[in-house]
Amino acid sequence: MNHSKRQKIALVTGGNRGIGKEIARQLALQDHHVLIGCRDAKKGQRVVEEMQKEGLSIDLQVLDVNNKKSIEEAIDRITNNFGCLDILVNNAGVILDRGVSVLKIEESVIKETFETNFFGAFRITQAVIPLMKKQKYGRIVNLSSGLASFEIMSGQGPIQLHGSSSAYRISKSMLNALTCLVAQEVMDSNIKVNAVCPGRVQTDMGGSDAPNTIEQGADTAVWLATLNENGPNGGYFRDRQPINW
Repeated sequence: MNHSKRQKIALVTGGNRGIGKEIARQLALQDHHVLIGCRDAKKGQRVVEEMQKEGLSIDLQVLDVNNKKSIEEAIDRITNNFGCLDILVNNAGVILDRGVSVLKIEESVIKETFETNFFGAFRITQAVIPLMKKQKYGRIVNLSSGLASFEIMSGQGPIQLHGSSSAYRISKSMLNALTCLVAQEVMDSNIKVNAVCPGRVQTDMGGSDAPNTIEQGADTAVWLATLNENGPNGGYFRDRQPINW
C-alpha cells in the first residue's frame, strides 16, 4: 500500500509521560496511529486508555530500549500487526547526574546514562531501518538537548554550566553523532533522521519553572516526524530552526 494513502504508524519510546506523551498525542491528533513504547505495561496502559477516551488512535507497545531482545520482539509484533513503521521518536531518556561535576561523577552513573540515552536509541534505530528501507519511507527523531552542543560545552554559547550533568550531556552528544551518521547512511531511501532540542520544558525533568510548555516542547519533534520529502535530513533543531552542533 502507498504510504502516503494510509494511516501512518508511529512509535514513541518513553511515550507514557512528559514530552513523549505529548508528542504521541500531537501525532495522533494528526491522524497517525501511535504506539506508546513503555517498559511498564500498567503505566503505559493507563495513558493509552486516557487518550483513547479522547478518540485518539493509540496503542501500547511494551518495550525496554535497554534490552535488545525486547526491541526485536516489539519490531516483530509491529511488522506482523501493521506491516510497517513510518515514524520512530527516540524519546526515552534519563538524567542521573544533575549538578554533579564531571570530575566527581561515578563511572557506573555514566554507563547507566549511556545505556538508555545512547545505546537504547542506537539499538532501536538499527532494528527499524530495514523496515523503513523496505517501504522506502521513514522519519526518525532523536530527542537531544542543547546542553549537548559543543558550542555550549566549549564555553562559546549563551549558557554556562561548566562540567555539571556531564553524563547526560555526553550521552546526548553521542546521540547527535548517531543522528548524523545514520542520516548519511539512509539519505537515498526517503528516510530522514534529525535531532531536536525541545528546550527546557515543564516536565518532571525540566521542572515546573521551565520557560516552555509541554506543547511547545513537543512541537519541533512532531514537525520533524511529519516532514515531507523536501524536509531536512541530518539536522539539529530547536523551535523549528537549525542550531549549532
